[in-house]
Order: sequence, then C-alpha cells, then structure tokens
Amino acid sequence: MKVLVTGGGGFLGQAIVKRLRERGDEVRSLARNAYPELEALSVEQFRGDLADAGVAIEAATGCDLVLHVAAKAGVWGNYQDYYRANVVGTANIIAACRACGIAKLVYTSSPSVVFDGRDMEEVDESAPYPAHFEAYYPRTKAEAEKLVLAANGSELATTALRPHLIWGPGDNHLVPRILDRGRRGRLRRIGRRPCPVDTLYIDNAAEAHLQAADRLAVGSPVAGKAYFLAQGEPKPVWEVVDRILAAGGLPPVTRVISPHLAYAAGWFLEKMYTLLRLSGEPPMTRFVARELSTAHWFDLSAARRDFGYQPQISFDEGMERLAAWLKEYPR
Repeated sequence: MKVLVTGGGGFLGQAIVKRLRERGDEVRSLARNAYPELEALSVEQFRGDLADAGVAIEAATGCDLVLHVAAKAGVWGNYQDYYRANVVGTANIIAACRACGIAKLVYTSSPSVVFDGRDMEEVDESAPYPAHFEAYYPRTKAEAEKLVLAANGSELATTALRPHLIWGPGDNHLVPRILDRGRRGRLRRIGRRPCPVDTLYIDNAAEAHLQAADRLAVGSPVAGKAYFLAQGEPKPVWEVVDRILAAGGLPPVTRVISPHLAYAAGWFLEKMYTLLRLSGEPPMTRFVARELSTAHWFDLSAARRDFGYQPQISFDEGMERLAAWLKEYPR
C-alpha cells in the first residue's frame, strides 16, 4: 500500500512509519518539519500545516490509507491553536480522503475525550463524551473524533484509536517531562489513593495502529468505532511515575499534597498565567490535578475482538528497554 502518516516525524508517528516500511509499504509523511530519520527510511516527506486544505490534498493524492496521528498535544495554550490543529486539521484530512478516493482513515484519538474528572475504572467505549472539559486538548480531540466517526460511510471507512499514556525509547514528551521535574524536585504525589492507571508501550501502540488499519474496510466491524488501547496492566499512578524516574536513575516521589490543594493551585495558576499573560506552562493545572488523582484503566475487549489487539511487550520489559535507552541517550 501507499500510506500517508500525518505527524510521521513524531514519537508515535515514527514508530508507525518504521513498521510500515519494514513490511514493504510505501510511506509518505505530512508534518511541519523535515526529519532525517524519515529520510533514512526512504519516506516521502511533505511539509506544511494541516489546517491548509490544499496541503492535505497534495499529501494524500495517490494514497490507499491515511493514519492521522498529528495533533497539538499538551495541557496549556491558546484555544484557537488547538482548534486549528486538531479540529480544522482533521476536517481537512477527511476532506482529502474523500477528494482523493481514499477508502481507509485511522485516527489517533485519546481516552481523555471521555474523561469527566472522575475515576475511569474498566471503562469501555460506551462511555459518553463529558459536557465539560478542563483543557483544550481533550475538548478539541473529542470534536475531531466525532468528525472522524461521523465520516464513516459507504466510500470511506474510519476508526478512532484511543491510546493511553504512550511511553518508551524515543519518547520526547511524557518521559522527559517526568525526569525534568524529578531532577528539579517539582514532583508531588497528589493524594494517597492508589489510583490505578494503564499505560501503553510505544511498540504496542504502533502495532495496534497497523492491526486496526489492516482490519478496517467499508462495512467491517472496525468501521465507525472508537477503541481504547493500553497495556492491560493497570498500576498505581505513582508507581508508574517512580518506575520512569528509576529508569532515569532518579529517586521516587515522596512528598504528598491533597487533591483539593492541587486542584486549587491549578485553578489559581491558570488564572495568574492568563491575567498576567505569562509564557510557558503553569506548574499545575486543574486538568493535571484531576488526571493524577483519579484512576484510568480500560476494558480492551473490543480491540481484542475486532482487530486482534494483544500487547507484545509487557510493562516490565518496556521499562527495561526504556532504562537501557536512557543510559545511552540521557534526557
């Protein structure tokens, strides 16, 4: 196949691209920047803004499948930036698929699209979208996911995958943030509840995208549905954080603040950063306070049933691989 991967230079995007190339697919990437790693894999690179409809059509022309991985992530920033990247960009990809006669679109979503601030324990895909979001990322990802699923039809088959907390060698987001804050002594446990969370090792996340794409077709069980993806190994959230810190040679987090105090601090800091127009990201936000003080683990039976999802790399093996990578490439 000829496959377009949006955000092919990112953490997940590159892992997907590598697997596509390993099995012989012809791959294109659409991203803002050029990446030497993709050039080394003989990937055709298109540079541009997904919010530009013309760029999306140019990159999609002649492709059989689109894996729409690109997004603006994070917990802080301007709403219009998130909307432009996540909603407008996704609408343009859907339009490009239709204009170019592409039959399959796999969208990388997020479990946060159904997070309402409360525990999510063994949640399945019947969970509704919440009425209110405390960050622009989940709000715009939910809008985009709705567009993708609504676009499923007789000529274009679509599906949305919701991987939770992807990590592993090559991570340029979650792991570096935890290690940086750990070194600076800026990590605090929020509350004393165990709060089990499930995560996803990068290789398992990439493989799941290919599995879903291979099973996706007009009228197939995968078409028009969203799926949670995770390891299937829920662990207390601060055990996960401590294991990442240990992989980077850092001590565990011991200091504790209450969930209520963390949420209040997040509210105050958000107001201050907005009113004073401070640069950067607040050290705490309401969304992060809720995320770190609630459970997040999912019923994965739908993905297992519909496209054979089964993580190949365990949490413990993934941590060993992460530790080895961090020794070679310190963050």
